[in-house]
Amino acid sequence: MNYTLHQLQIFLKIAELQSVTKASEALHLTQPAVSIQLKNFQDQFPIPLTEVVGRQLYVTDFGKEIANAAEKILHEVYAINYKTLAYNGQLSGRLKISIVSTGKYVMPYFLSGFIKQNEGVDLTMDVTNKSSVVGSLELNEVDFALVSVLPKKLKVNKIALMENKLFYVASNKLEIKKNLTKKKLFEQMPLIFREQGSATRNAMESFITKNNYSARKKMELTSNEAVKQAVISGLGCSIMPLIGIGNELSNKDLQIIPIKGLPLRTEWNLIWLKSKKLSPIALAYIEFLNKEKALIINEKFPWVNGFKLLP
Repeated sequence: MNYTLHQLQIFLKIAELQSVTKASEALHLTQPAVSIQLKNFQDQFPIPLTEVVGRQLYVTDFGKEIANAAEKILHEVYAINYKTLAYNGQLSGRLKISIVSTGKYVMPYFLSGFIKQNEGVDLTMDVTNKSSVVGSLELNEVDFALVSVLPKKLKVNKIALMENKLFYVASNKLEIKKNLTKKKLFEQMPLIFREQGSATRNAMESFITKNNYSARKKMELTSNEAVKQAVISGLGCSIMPLIGIGNELSNKDLQIIPIKGLPLRTEWNLIWLKSKKLSPIALAYIEFLNKEKALIINEKFPWVNGFKLLP
């Protein structure tokens, strides 16, 4: 056999995600490149590693055994790399972070400088909804979590990163009648929601309930990007975080409709369990954030802090 570490990494990711497409996205590779490496890896075994039923890819029992072995091999390889770096006095290991989906517009900017300074640190960042983020933190599967609403049931420490503002957003092609009351706006315009468990959805529903609006729900989508594209296409309106729509406002794909009580204001917080014994990498990252946070905000997000809605 003549398989490579690269092939092991690719097959392990395919086994985890049960999809060549999702694996290619996670590994930042093209789908054809992943498919070729999967074929080359499979050619070294007389027993199928995967099978396709309909359009769904499944990992065979044999494939699962190989995936488990691949994980152990890669773990040992990473350990060798980490130990080499540690011997040279460099930070080495893995930093695991789980973030809410809208946090992907924020968190990379607070990570890039740290990762560049510490080449021995590997980053694992899971992007999902609030319920899953809090769940992974509670189960001690990650070092940190990024949320815009603090969990009530967990005892956590936090670093406040920056403010999060949510506005009522519509397609720029949509003409809103000037005499339309805000109550009628919510009743007549289809609203697009995030899925259950999303902090953005919870904020929307709380705002609607607090103001006694009768919202007309049109659809439910599982990512901020999907909601944004649906709003741009004119399928409905939504309440969305400003941080994720900057380009669309500049390009005039979207417009913000002024509504009393909006924007909703929360705060992006990086949190970790109070009971958790942090690794040297995690401690170094906290030190990095406390030192560099203000500079990152001023350099990367001046438009967010300076944003004002014209009357």
